[in-house]
Amino acid sequence: MTDSARIPLLRHAPAQVHGRYFIQPPPPSGAGSLWLVGFHGQGQTADEFLEFLDRVPRSAAWRIASVQGLNRHYASRGQRITANWMTSQDRELAIADNVAWVNSVLDAIEDEFGAPRAIVFAGFSQGVAMAYRAGLLGRRPCAAIIAGCGDVPPELGTVATREWPRVLAATGSSDAWYTPARLDADLAFLRARGADASTLVFEGGHEWSDALSHAVGNLLKDIEDRCH
Repeated sequence: MTDSARIPLLRHAPAQVHGRYFIQPPPPSGAGSLWLVGFHGQGQTADEFLEFLDRVPRSAAWRIASVQGLNRHYASRGQRITANWMTSQDRELAIADNVAWVNSVLDAIEDEFGAPRAIVFAGFSQGVAMAYRAGLLGRRPCAAIIAGCGDVPPELGTVATREWPRVLAATGSSDAWYTPARLDADLAFLRARGADASTLVFEGGHEWSDALSHAVGNLLKDIEDRCH
């Protein structure tokens, strides 16, 4: 038997898994027909990121949801469960699985609370790529994408997408990973594709800052006004 005949054959098969998401319902006086849907960073959980989204100033019309990555693992020697969205292994399949997962979550939210008038996708760090993918590759178009301290995923430069929505991309002035220079490069990429893109560089590092929360709040107010 030759050596090549002994090489294992790689195959892939689909699997159904269950993930989790969290919703912060609006006050009873609010219709909740506008959605802010978030995607956490690596090593976070959906409920943790929901707390950051909940700091965003907004009216009672906004329903806040946070979706968790399907890849869960133990951190800190097994004392804490965290999640991430994907690794480089089987990247294309993972992207397709994640987009299908987001579509499933949005279907469930709509079944429970009714259809939205507008959706804004917000991501932090690794979750930024998911915000872009949800907005460009997912089943539902969005009014805007919030990119907090994370870059545009490279496949969006080559695959066909719908028309680019409004984008607010931000980073901290001392962020050593998603630097202001990378933010500038993404801005050029976005504008070259016709996106209505703006940026924010806040004082700080790799974080969801108060300045970013306020900028997102201003964007939500503008979208809400346009929906009337």
